[in-house]
Amino acid sequence: MDMTTEPEETDRQFVTALARGLDILGCFRTEDRYLSNHVIAQRTGLARPTVSRLTYTLMKTGHLHRHDDSGEYRLGPKVLQLGFGALAGVNLRERADEVLTQLCSGPNPYLTIALAERSGIRAIYVAARRQRQAVSLSIDVGARLPLFYSGIGRAILAGMTPAERDAALAQGIEEFPDQRDRMTESLAEALTDFEQYGYCTSFGAWKPEINAIAAPIRSLDGSSVYGLNVGGPSFLVSAEELHRTYGPRLLRAVAELGGT
Repeated sequence: MDMTTEPEETDRQFVTALARGLDILGCFRTEDRYLSNHVIAQRTGLARPTVSRLTYTLMKTGHLHRHDDSGEYRLGPKVLQLGFGALAGVNLRERADEVLTQLCSGPNPYLTIALAERSGIRAIYVAARRQRQAVSLSIDVGARLPLFYSGIGRAILAGMTPAERDAALAQGIEEFPDQRDRMTESLAEALTDFEQYGYCTSFGAWKPEINAIAAPIRSLDGSSVYGLNVGGPSFLVSAEELHRTYGPRLLRAVAELGGT
């Protein structure tokens, strides 16, 4: 799939080389350790020679690290610096620390509590808490979840303005045209859930083995929508328990953080 970010033909301010370099950094996933130029080219849709030049440049700037034996790349320390800088700008994160800890201290020790922000058609974890690492969801800060299918992504969609949702749906359909009907249906389900419960659900919608509920929170300056999520393995966390026990807790947490 071609995920490259290209400019409008009339946009003379747009630096294509920079955008392509950022696309390369963005193609790394949580589970990736090292990627070859071949895989990077496949994921970005860029030509192999272009990828080779860009990965070499990103290695020289410290944004990528090259394995001496395989010649493959992983994200470098400069990317971590960028990430920490972004987290420092999340005005909700510091306020959310105590709330996430309180949610995590509930009766079910197998839950993961997380706060996420939108990035394109994905939700990125910016904070996470769990009681038992071994059996909780193995998802941590920096993880990227699908905006339209995960509970936390659906919550972010529900907290957007209609215009913002329309733009997100258009972007999703542009990237995955074969999922038009599924995305549209999932968005409708998110809005129905939010109207009925005050939060959104994802009971096997993203992955069959994961149950979650999540609610939207808008930043203090109104510029961003975050999702606050409570979820876990479906064999340890039932939909009924999430509704009955954690739904009220989640809504109290959202109210404490300012809601939408």
